[in-house]
This record gives sequence, C-alpha cells and structure tokens, in this order.
Amino acid sequence: MSITAAQVKELRELTGAGMMDCKAALGETNGNMDEAVDWLRKKGIAKADKKAGRTAAEGLIGVDAGLREAVVVEVNSETDFVARNDAFQDLVRNVAKVALAHGGDHEKTSAAKFPHTEKSVADTIKDAIGTIGENLGFRRSARLGVQQGEVATYIHNAVADNLGKLGVMVAIETTGDGKAAKAFARQVAMHVAATNPLSLDVDALDPAAVERERAIFSDQARASGKPENIIEKMVEGRLRKFYEEVVLLKQAFVLNPDLTVEAALKAAEKEIGAPAKITGFVRFALGEGIEKEESDFAAEVAAAVKN
Repeated sequence: MSITAAQVKELRELTGAGMMDCKAALGETNGNMDEAVDWLRKKGIAKADKKAGRTAAEGLIGVDAGLREAVVVEVNSETDFVARNDAFQDLVRNVAKVALAHGGDHEKTSAAKFPHTEKSVADTIKDAIGTIGENLGFRRSARLGVQQGEVATYIHNAVADNLGKLGVMVAIETTGDGKAAKAFARQVAMHVAATNPLSLDVDALDPAAVERERAIFSDQARASGKPENIIEKMVEGRLRKFYEEVVLLKQAFVLNPDLTVEAALKAAEKEIGAPAKITGFVRFALGEGIEKEESDFAAEVAAAVKN
C-alpha cells in the first residue's frame, strides 16, 4: 500500500525515530501504526548497529563536579542539530554524572547503570540511536581530583549548563581558601581553552617531541655557520621559546600577559592565603582526532526525497 507523508510524520512524532526509519516501518507493516511502533522498537538495536559505521564527530562535551573532583566526557552525534536536542543534552549530562560516580573510567562508566534505569550507559546510548536516528557514541572521559584544594571546570561557548563544544578541567592543590583557589583555577581553565598547551610542565613533555624540536633547531642554527658553542646556546634559547609556547606553566597568562601562568599562580597565593600548585589539566575539544567524512548535503536530501 502507499505510505503517506502524514503517516510518516505521525509515526515520527510517536517514536522520535528518523524519517526514513518510519517510512520503512510503515512499509513493513502495511501502514498499521501500532505494528509500526512495535517494529521500530524491535529493530532498535539492529538499526543502531547499522548506523554504527557512520561518522559521529559532532555532539557535546559535558562536565560534572563533586567535592574536590570533576569529570569531562565526550558524547558524539552525526550532526550539530541532534546536539541541540534536549533529549541528547540530558543523555550527555547523565553520562557525565555516571562518569563522576565511577572515577571517570570510560569502561566502568559504559558498563554502569544509566540513572533511573536498569540498563547500562552503553545500552542506553544504543537505544537512543534507534530513537534519535543517528549514530551516537560515548567516546571518552577523564577525571581530575585533589586531596586538598579544588578542581575547576570551564565550558567554552556553552550551549546549556555544563555542555558545549570544548571543556576544560584544572586541578589546584592548596590548604588555603577554596573559593579563591577555585576562582583562579577557573581562570587557568579559560587560559587552557584558549592556548591548548601540550603539557603542565617541561618534565611532562613527550621526550620524543622535545628531541625532534632540538634536532630542527640544531639544523637551523648550523646553517648559520656559527661555532658549535654558539650553536648550543642558540638551540637552548629556541627550546626555551618552544617551552613558552606549549608548556602551561611557562605560557604567558591570557588574562595578564605580563605574567607567566606560573607567576600568576604565585601572585594568586596572596588571595588564596597559602601555597598552591596546579597539579593537572584536561582539555577536550569536540571531535578532535576524528576524521570527518566529506558529504554533499544537497545530494543526501535529494536522495531521501526520491526514496
């Protein structure tokens, strides 16, 4: 029988499933709405598995915080449109909540029960794929915590509370005033969002990356024809400049470029009222490292209309 656009629209409103899924369900059940709903529910996992091959590089970064700890998570979707959906945003918030309860461990979070259900986080996301109609994925999570001090979170250009495209956590250890420490840590988190440092300090830099830079600087210096002892000084000078660019504590503080982050921390100790130490940071940018597929959106729409 012929399936009308009105039937597809009604089924979509009833189930939240994608347009083409609704059309297929009605076709399989000869237009019976109740049977089509059941068909979609039964096919939910199969549809999720089928969509799993599609690139999901959009979505949201979410953060959640507890006492002296915080987590950041990345949950992906295929389109930014879905990321603006209230149901998807609630999904990300709850994934972050579960991650906080499980120390930010990705595997434990995936296997843990989703809030107010008997299903795991992983199975809940699979169900959401069938409902939302896009490939979704819980990509990664991380935690920072301190014995004494604070962990601050920052979402750049937040689309909703604790949700956005870029999330940062900064941990600061101190026995001083927690409110002042957290305020400064949040400023550092904003700095990290802007500068994307490679490491907290020089010692934490990848030795291979340092040696690669040293080799490049050495070749450049030797090309000048200067004596070896001068070359060595030139290389060390350029390495210091490299550290100032990529090491958090050595960078010029975005909120006060006259100071390094390290110097700004020292100055902040007056307000905090005790020595303070930045012990770690985490920066999640949505979709970083995911190879996105190039697509012709107009062609996709035309194909959908023809089908």
